[in-house]
Amino acid sequence: MGEKGSKMTNDSVLMVELLLEKLERIGSISTKKMFGGHGVFHNGKIFGMVDSKGQAFLKASENNKAEFEQNGSQKHGKMPYYSIPEDILADSEKLLDWAEKSIAGLK
Repeated sequence: MGEKGSKMTNDSVLMVELLLEKLERIGSISTKKMFGGHGVFHNGKIFGMVDSKGQAFLKASENNKAEFEQNGSQKHGKMPYYSIPEDILADSEKLLDWAEKSIAGLK
């Protein structure tokens, strides 16, 4: 999630708080400190992450990968996670839609 040896920043904590607030309507969302950042879970399955610098990512699958790429999301290294663009973070309804698609890809 974070770079090896990097320490979690306040930006990471603030982003997790923002995501928890905006994704509250989905229900059963939790977070866990992991690798200098946070994992974001739905019913115990990871579908998102926040790196040590506060950048948020959602898991991509065949049902949402093209949408991530079309919106300029950047892949997180070799992992199947893509960054959440600022305009999506700012729009609660779009963020919910993106998160629900990531969760649906877990099944």
